[in-house]
Amino acid sequence: MKKDNKWVISWLFAGCFLIFVMVVVGGITRLTHSGLSISDYKLITGTIPPIGEEEWQEAFELYKQYPEYQKINYDFTLEDFKSIYFWEWLHRLIGRLIGVIFIIPFLFFLLRKQLSRPTIKKAVILLFLGGFQGFLGWYMVKSGLVDRPDVSHYRLAMHLTTAFITFAYTLWVALDLIYIERKSVHKAMRNLIRFALIILLVQIIWGAFVAGLDAGFIHNHWPLMSDGELIHESVFIEQNPLWRNFVEGKSGVQFIHRYLAYFVVLLIGLIWYRSRKMEVNGTQKKGINYLLALVFVQFVLGVLTIIYAVPVWLGVAHQVGAFFLLSAMTFTLHRFSK
Repeated sequence: MKKDNKWVISWLFAGCFLIFVMVVVGGITRLTHSGLSISDYKLITGTIPPIGEEEWQEAFELYKQYPEYQKINYDFTLEDFKSIYFWEWLHRLIGRLIGVIFIIPFLFFLLRKQLSRPTIKKAVILLFLGGFQGFLGWYMVKSGLVDRPDVSHYRLAMHLTTAFITFAYTLWVALDLIYIERKSVHKAMRNLIRFALIILLVQIIWGAFVAGLDAGFIHNHWPLMSDGELIHESVFIEQNPLWRNFVEGKSGVQFIHRYLAYFVVLLIGLIWYRSRKMEVNGTQKKGINYLLALVFVQFVLGVLTIIYAVPVWLGVAHQVGAFFLLSAMTFTLHRFSK
């Protein structure tokens, strides 16, 4: 039986799509402040939302025991609670679905001997990443159930970044099966794209910091951080010692995310410029063109998100833009790799 056939590729792309949907719903969950509405975790029974008034009331009473209700949403009615419960429930449901979509077909392909040994090893890594991602989700939620009615921005960054990495690796494994034969070409270009990918991941981490600290609701000006100021004075005075401003201070975190965006644009522009000076094949050229177009769109979305103080639709669009940009970077790096 033919190994690593088109069904295996379709399975991997289905996983990519579900991870994408989960990140989008996760972004909506964060922006609508719905993430702490479910304060317990039930792997099987939690799949079904409360049914009937009595079950809804029980879930609401449980929510009332935690800081978010006691300090922020103390005026919530049951209907208000239902509206935030939906997004967190949907986010967790998709997470469970991803687990099923990965595990059951993997076992099926394994038993049918349709996976080559390298693909089996890669699939095991994917299963580990998926399980770790689920753990990080609950680890993140726990941080908002103690004293502070908000999740740790460090844990949020770990959860989001792991989702992006899991998606990128799933896409890479699928590309390995589509483009079986590859040559090592343009090592300098490959290394430049690798560096750009690392910087893009760092930018995604700081984007998660911005989201976790609600740092997008301040300094809503562009290109200056405020009227007449390229760098707002609060960037350096929010936290002590100084370095904490850039990982825990709202102004400092937004400052890093703002100006790292210019660096990402510069790097992708450099990749495009260098590609014009060398011979590249069709898929390599396509990947670089996608990169150039997507980084422009993502930059514009970032500017609009800041100017309009993070409306939900723009915040989600900006996160989707990051996803597509990472996809294009992964594809382009794959086409320049061994």
